[in-house]
Amino acid sequence: MGPFDLIVRNAKAVTAADVFTCDIGIRDGRIVAMAEGLEGAAREIDAAGRHVTPGGIDSHIHLDQPTGDGSVMADDFLSGTRSAACGGTTTVIPFACQQKGGTLREAVDDYHRRAEGKPLIDYAFHLIVTDPTPEVLTTELPQLIAEGYTSFKLYMTYDALKLDDRQILDTLSLARREGAMVMLHAENRDCIAWLTEKLLAAGHTAPRFHASSRPMLVEREATHRAIALAELIDVPILIVHVSGREALEQIRRAQGLGLKIYAETCPQYLFLTADSLGCDEGFEGAKCICSPPPRDAANQQVIWDGLENGSFAVLSSDHAPFRFDGPDGKRAHGVNASFDQIANGIPGVETRMALLWSEGVCTGRITPQRFVDLTSTQAARLYGLYPRKGTLAIGSDADLVIWDENLELILDNAMLHHNVDYTPYAGRRLTAWPALTLSRGEVVWDGTPQGTLGRGQFLPCDRPAPAMARRRHSELPL
Repeated sequence: MGPFDLIVRNAKAVTAADVFTCDIGIRDGRIVAMAEGLEGAAREIDAAGRHVTPGGIDSHIHLDQPTGDGSVMADDFLSGTRSAACGGTTTVIPFACQQKGGTLREAVDDYHRRAEGKPLIDYAFHLIVTDPTPEVLTTELPQLIAEGYTSFKLYMTYDALKLDDRQILDTLSLARREGAMVMLHAENRDCIAWLTEKLLAAGHTAPRFHASSRPMLVEREATHRAIALAELIDVPILIVHVSGREALEQIRRAQGLGLKIYAETCPQYLFLTADSLGCDEGFEGAKCICSPPPRDAANQQVIWDGLENGSFAVLSSDHAPFRFDGPDGKRAHGVNASFDQIANGIPGVETRMALLWSEGVCTGRITPQRFVDLTSTQAARLYGLYPRKGTLAIGSDADLVIWDENLELILDNAMLHHNVDYTPYAGRRLTAWPALTLSRGEVVWDGTPQGTLGRGQFLPCDRPAPAMARRRHSELPL
């Protein structure tokens, strides 16, 4: 028996900082050597000079999450993690959602039950805080943070989920004290409700009016307000799924003032537009309903620019998988439900990495290093998983992707391994796809899905360094 279980030979290794040629030695699921000419492995895989990146971390994904509106998410922890692995993602972070009137502990316990025996890749949990009672803020949430649930999401919209500004301030203060990362869904609920009422009264019910009910200004206003609340508490926050120029301008202004405001975007804002929601007739546009909605081509360029210039820390999928046909997906409220009754979200966990490599790296819009930063490294840092995850380094988990490039693929849902009956990116030309995915040194994709059911491990997260407040002198008793 040699010193390695596996050597990945002739790798063009990519980290967030460098590109270099080496062999990668793996033992007990971790990287233990990176050098040329490694010898002594039970098995070898020849990367043949291809790019090898860290496994992706999809840090915004919904799996088997209760919805409360009659719709059912199509992917559970088996199909969702299988689909992720086939697309080069080796860690996912879905959401354990507190039900109003319930406890966070109940949500976490329920989510562990849903995951038991299913994941093919490693996973952690974000929390969703919907009912920040004194007991939650003083006892339950600090205990969960200490146990490794160190990030949570707050909503500024959706009646079943939203917090008011006072509740957000209380929760931000707790996050500052405990060193947790707060994610915010920034849209103004009252503006959306008012616009929706007016649109429906005028008979505008088609899927495309989803975008009309959520213009950029409702995202801009909520983003500005979220930043102001975080500035008052002096706590870092991350604004999720930023869709276009107006919200990004608020974020860049705050970053320019030295505030620790992080931003995330998603492929739908790079590859879909408001036209993807269809016309006044038909239901096909329901496939692309998500919030915030896709904008226009000019805003697509704004998002690409933000990926290149560092405005965004993370590209996630916001995978929210609902089937188009059938009684419990997009049509849960009728075969031609009005836009406000259509299940909100689109699939994307398997296509996220290949879309960005094909249209970002292969076209020269971003470097391979920036790709790694956006799809893996920064997510690991922001959510307390670095350096176990998110990089190629001695001691890191052997989560690797070997890339095939110079391909000619036309994306079709039949290629994919989720449990959704469509992809919003169907017909798009791809020039790259993972040839092989390793999770802790085990092959989980090599052209077909591999791996033992339930092999994925739950990952308690550290308190993330980017969540640390600046500790300025203040008269506020925080």
